[in-house]
Amino acid sequence: MVGAHSSLACAPIQRWGTEEQKAKYLPPLAAGQALGGFGLTEPGSGSDAAGMRTAAVRHGDHYVLNGDKTFITHAGVGEVFVIPAITSPGKGTRGITTFIIQPMAGFTSGAKLQKLGWNASDTRELILQDVQVPAENVLGEVDRGFHVCLDLLDGGRVGIAGHAIGIAQGALELAARYAGERSQFGKPIKNFQGIRFMLAEMATRIHGARVMTYHAARLRMEGKPHKMEASMAKLAASEAAMDVATKAVQIHGGYGYSREYPVERMMRDAKITEIGEGTSEIQKIVIARELLDRLDLEG
Repeated sequence: MVGAHSSLACAPIQRWGTEEQKAKYLPPLAAGQALGGFGLTEPGSGSDAAGMRTAAVRHGDHYVLNGDKTFITHAGVGEVFVIPAITSPGKGTRGITTFIIQPMAGFTSGAKLQKLGWNASDTRELILQDVQVPAENVLGEVDRGFHVCLDLLDGGRVGIAGHAIGIAQGALELAARYAGERSQFGKPIKNFQGIRFMLAEMATRIHGARVMTYHAARLRMEGKPHKMEASMAKLAASEAAMDVATKAVQIHGGYGYSREYPVERMMRDAKITEIGEGTSEIQKIVIARELLDRLDLEG
């Protein structure tokens, strides 16, 4: 909830907005008086963000938007959204513009999605039908909105890495505590080498992912190139979270599979970190492309 609000709604307005846009939208967002969201994903375009179909047509001093977005955090409860749409058909990524939109006529949301995890987060379809958005609500430049989206994704990936590390750290601590409380064959299971090795592997993966995430975050804060580092952090942290949470369930045994203990929820929550803000496979594509480009081997 906080991640979608801050890194996907507040950050782009702060980084790309005009002074008038910042003055209008950031104070209520920063004060917690309004919730923000980001509407990129569509039913037919997830990882292929450039394949979006939502269109914005200019009519005098406003644009008319039509299209569907899906898997949108805060779609049913948010007050300020950053939404990209096609303004120049046929130009691919060079024909996308990003808008700041508030709920208005034609702006509706679907039923709250029933998800595997992250069930406290409001996630819905967002429907735009002849939504009239003032031209002054263009965020950045017309037909240059895809750059805003890419920048958002870089920051969002650092944020998802942070989510993943938090899940993993919590799962580790619960597993270690349970291992000290649960006894088998006359002694706490934490004394068995198999359990100790699992805890050691869990802690090591978390530490590595945390260092990578802090490094990527520092580069972003300093305004330095960080696309590859953000994807590396997201990839490492999300896969660490899934591995650590699964091991935590294993250490809990049968209790880990029941809702009596929270590790089963952590395992379900960890899975989305391997999907949101670009799947693990997408991160590998980004990392390889950036690596080859930096080595001047791309071609």
